[in-house]
Amino acid sequence: MQETIQKCLIVGSGPAGYTAAIYAARANLHPLMYTGMEPGGQLMQTTDVENFPGYPTGIMGPAMMEEFKQQAERVGTEVRFGMATAVEFSEEGPHRVVIDGQHTELAHTVIIATGATAKWLGLPGEKRLNGHGVSACAVCDGFFYRGMDVAVVGGGDTAAEESLYLSKLCKHVHVLVRRDQMRASKIMQERVLGAANITVHWNTETLDVVGEEVVEGVLIRDALSGKESQLAVQGFFVAIGHKPNTDLFVDKLDMDAQGYLITQPGSTRTRVAGVFAAGDVQDKIYRQAVTAAGTGCMAALDAERYLAEKGIA
Repeated sequence: MQETIQKCLIVGSGPAGYTAAIYAARANLHPLMYTGMEPGGQLMQTTDVENFPGYPTGIMGPAMMEEFKQQAERVGTEVRFGMATAVEFSEEGPHRVVIDGQHTELAHTVIIATGATAKWLGLPGEKRLNGHGVSACAVCDGFFYRGMDVAVVGGGDTAAEESLYLSKLCKHVHVLVRRDQMRASKIMQERVLGAANITVHWNTETLDVVGEEVVEGVLIRDALSGKESQLAVQGFFVAIGHKPNTDLFVDKLDMDAQGYLITQPGSTRTRVAGVFAAGDVQDKIYRQAVTAAGTGCMAALDAERYLAEKGIA
């Protein structure tokens, strides 16, 4: 029996995957999408989204992803729940992707939109209050804490950037650093330390997030004295980095030191012909829904052009 070869296989959902699906379907590529274990990606853990164009009154993250999915299906995408567990890429194609360790899909083009996962501290109140004062993205959620006091956990460039961004919106920003120095670049440290409304708490361990229904404070401990205290804050931002979901592609595609997929400048093309990467899986700088959607569009257009060049109707 001859195996079916998909024109376009999309691995992962979220803004990048769904946008790629919409564009690929409208180009008659009949895309097949496997959503991964968390259909909709990080936005499924987000409450109000107010910075995505087209939603003037805002929208809940899960509702937004459901609308993306409905639009992708309406224009012809086949969406299936399942997770890619192995891949075999070929320069000549087709590419092989194993789903749930059970069956294999063949595809002329593969769009990788597996995203990235925020790193968390693992505190009891962290998960419980996620979306209710706990966030891993200042650019996404800082707007909701204008004029309030917030805390940022971390000592690297991510924490410094998040703190400086929040300092323009919030009344006061408390930066909680575990050691007696930051790991951030010197220029970023200087900016943080020079901001009038940022206080850096050195040698500080974060014990838990306090609050019943919303964040009301953060419990901390001085690592030198052992003294515990509570900071009254309304927002708690974890800025210890993200992990791209790329373990599946180790030794298959080029990655940087942090594990993000490397794409050719100005495109979504990876080093393997016919394999494209979109969204946070290849973006460690912006990490926004709108930029992920933009690269999803790019990936579908890149896939369409690749198929045209190969003469695959």
